[in-house]
Amino acid sequence: MSETRTRASWGAQSHRDEVGQLPSTFPRTMGPSAMAYLQEVVDSGLTVDMVGRFERAFAELHGVKHCIGTPGCTPALAALAAAFDFEPGDEIIVSPITDYGTLQGLVAQDYIPVFADTEPGTVNMSAETIEPLISDRTRAILCVHKTGIPCDMDPILQLAEEHDLFVYEDACQAVLGEYKGRLCGTLADAAGFSFDAEKTMGADMGGCILTDDDDLAERVRFIGQSRGAEMKPGFGRLHVELGYAYRMPQCTAATCLAQLEIIKEQVATIDRVVRLMTELIDEIPGITPLPIPDYCTVYSSWMFGLSIDPEQFTCTADEFGAQLAEEGIPGAGTARYYLMPEACTFLQRWAEEKTWPYSMPPASREYSYGEQTCPTAHDFLDTWIRWSTICEKYTEDDCYLAARIVRDVAERNRR
Repeated sequence: MSETRTRASWGAQSHRDEVGQLPSTFPRTMGPSAMAYLQEVVDSGLTVDMVGRFERAFAELHGVKHCIGTPGCTPALAALAAAFDFEPGDEIIVSPITDYGTLQGLVAQDYIPVFADTEPGTVNMSAETIEPLISDRTRAILCVHKTGIPCDMDPILQLAEEHDLFVYEDACQAVLGEYKGRLCGTLADAAGFSFDAEKTMGADMGGCILTDDDDLAERVRFIGQSRGAEMKPGFGRLHVELGYAYRMPQCTAATCLAQLEIIKEQVATIDRVVRLMTELIDEIPGITPLPIPDYCTVYSSWMFGLSIDPEQFTCTADEFGAQLAEEGIPGAGTARYYLMPEACTFLQRWAEEKTWPYSMPPASREYSYGEQTCPTAHDFLDTWIRWSTICEKYTEDDCYLAARIVRDVAERNRR
């Protein structure tokens, strides 16, 4: 008998039941040339190199040498993980507040995720929370720019240099965001991006990898797209390594290329409105919006978040979020599922049962996962409320409306 479960949804389907007074991401605003590019793919009989055109345009926009298109953000990070020459049981330090797509690739390669706690009051890890976790098995640091707020990268890069560690970015929520005037995705050795339908540069599905490393780019294309196969004259393909087919489709590339025509203006609007909304909501007693660090010179915000002080209200964070949704903020609610050590129950099981690669060897020590793994992150998410994606459709009036709704709910539930 098949198991009964409620499967997770994504894209427009995951937002279809949301209603409210604030703008919705869907239907998406599409670049003016979207139909022309799609028609070009069709008229060419699939011979046009739309993927190459997008890759060159995105690389040029970021000032890097290589852009490698993928079917989505999870395959982008998976292709990077597959390209590494690490060994099973090697450790990757990663933020605990993220999405499963951040982890899937490294877990599939039998690397062990080690979760660094977040800085108090934030969604990101830091050099200070990373440093105690570095061991002789640590090989890389994966920095997640959650909600579009960059990690404080300079101290992390300095720490990595001291320990000879590879650093890469999960910039899936931070397209065209800036850290000290530098674009997210160009701050470390490599980066993965998302162009999934609900993301800031939503283009149906899609993702990519950015890097200036020639050898890494070739390795990603060989392992991640050519399935680890090389051609032998008179024979054909020899699959010399385990590989994958994480290739961006031509029609996805067409919509991605079209979205590049409008993304700069959209991110500028998002940066402006999210800063205004943060300022307005920060004035409400007992409510703390997600802080925007001074080093975040452009906040390509993908979602808005705020924390409530439970001592000041008679309701729980879940009840507060539900009331925000009822009053017109679409998708408002808690997001405890973002705590990966707690959400990934299969990792808990593997570590407890010492399933490969948690057996010793290849692991060098015992691991455990759960809410206790990163207590600061756990406590933060317990009173943190976020709502559906911030988008370019927001106006200043929408910011004032959102702040009024939050204030009304706060006053209704104040002790």
